[in-house]
Amino acid sequence: MQNSEALFLTSALLSAASDLTRRINEGVVARGFEGVRPAHGFAFTRLAPDGATVTELAGHLGVTKQAASQLVDEIVRKGYAERRPHPEDARARLVVLTEQGWACTRAAEEAATEAVAAWVDVIGEGEVRALCHQLGRIAPYGPIRPAW
Repeated sequence: MQNSEALFLTSALLSAASDLTRRINEGVVARGFEGVRPAHGFAFTRLAPDGATVTELAGHLGVTKQAASQLVDEIVRKGYAERRPHPEDARARLVVLTEQGWACTRAAEEAATEAVAAWVDVIGEGEVRALCHQLGRIAPYGPIRPAW
């Protein structure tokens, strides 16, 4: 593969990821979830299904504990999450999604499905399935982080 092809592929993947993030966020907002932004969605993926400490969330997002704590303060204030006593560590607090947080997560899943359906309209279902398979072979397994 030549440099120009690699650069095009890189740009296309980053553009697709950016567009997908934007479409999901717009879909969530269109479903009535106000005050959410993509960073919240990245946090929600770590908080589901069993919650996480602020330290665990910071590691997932690739941010400082202070930045994660501020984000948690924000989503708690907006009603998307709550702090509970940690079941195994009396010194720690567990951050878990509220019903509103779960509803927002379901809205994001619906918006993601719609975004991928748009890809099916362009390249066909078989090609989207093949793309999914191929990306699954090369994509690193791990936390999905925002590009701060």
